[in-house]
Amino acid sequence: MTLFRNDQFPFIFMVILTVAAIILFWSIMDMVLLGASLAIVLLPLHDRASQHIRPVISAALVTAGIFCALGVILWFTLGIFSANAQTLTSMFTGISGWISDPDTHLAALGVPLNKASIISLLNTGNLLFVGYEKTLIDNLTLILFKAFIFFFTLFVLLLHGEELKKRIMEHMPESLNTIVSRLSEVTVDTLYAVYVVQVAIAVLTFFIAIPVFYLLGYGNVLFYSFFAAFCELVPILGSSVAFLLIGSYALVIGDINGVMILFFLGYIGVSCLPEIFIRPVLIGRRVRINPVIMFIGIVGGLLTMGLAGFVLGPVIVVLLITSYRMYIQDKKGQPVSELPDQ
Repeated sequence: MTLFRNDQFPFIFMVILTVAAIILFWSIMDMVLLGASLAIVLLPLHDRASQHIRPVISAALVTAGIFCALGVILWFTLGIFSANAQTLTSMFTGISGWISDPDTHLAALGVPLNKASIISLLNTGNLLFVGYEKTLIDNLTLILFKAFIFFFTLFVLLLHGEELKKRIMEHMPESLNTIVSRLSEVTVDTLYAVYVVQVAIAVLTFFIAIPVFYLLGYGNVLFYSFFAAFCELVPILGSSVAFLLIGSYALVIGDINGVMILFFLGYIGVSCLPEIFIRPVLIGRRVRINPVIMFIGIVGGLLTMGLAGFVLGPVIVVLLITSYRMYIQDKKGQPVSELPDQ
């Protein structure tokens, strides 16, 4: 058996066109990919509901459920940030003033520092976490459009995803059916792992950050822990953003003990160790991929593709490793259906 034969080229050409379309519409493709990945994860729920109600109603209810859940989370999050806006404002203002003061910032100690870039980052953070109302209003059209793309993709693929997969499989060369089925299985497993582990790590971050901020002694322990967990939940941020921000503020007010606590217990213990060890191990164990390779896929995806890379990075790594395993087994003459999981 060979992996690719002449009758497979039309299918391969279709794949190439799909990839080209993704590149061409990349500005909105992050929402399409996230909506599609979530639809794959929620398909079993939709299938069970479809046994009792019409599929279109089931897809609409699941989509509405996700919309309401995200809406509640957003409302709750904005309420917490609004209640603690003064705390964050004092941090951003204090750090900006310290950076701008030629007698206090790190350049005075001989440390190279791009003052303009850091102040720009601080202003961006202030707009995101404190002045979020202005940010939302200024970008309302884009936000609504991307939200529509996300929920529309989710609804359509919940409703027609299985049918679309069936039609693709019907027009696919017979020799590719088993291979694509195998790759589909590992893709679903990877997506489940990515979403479940993302939420689990964020919850874990909240609880293990509590003693760190308690030792810090600044008060607002639950808010700081929530801030770290929220940043961890957003893939393009990570809890390290929270610890670096609060650690910088501790440096500004001259609390060296606080800087040490936030760096060693917060940044390294709460932020880095789970990202380096727990996340790759949990995702890798589900799809039976080496944690180091999975770590490269996660970080590489985020660095190169942003939010979409949070999903695509691990999926691409898993597909590459699985395809390689299938190729090796094909060379040995073993059927793809009998591929070992490890």
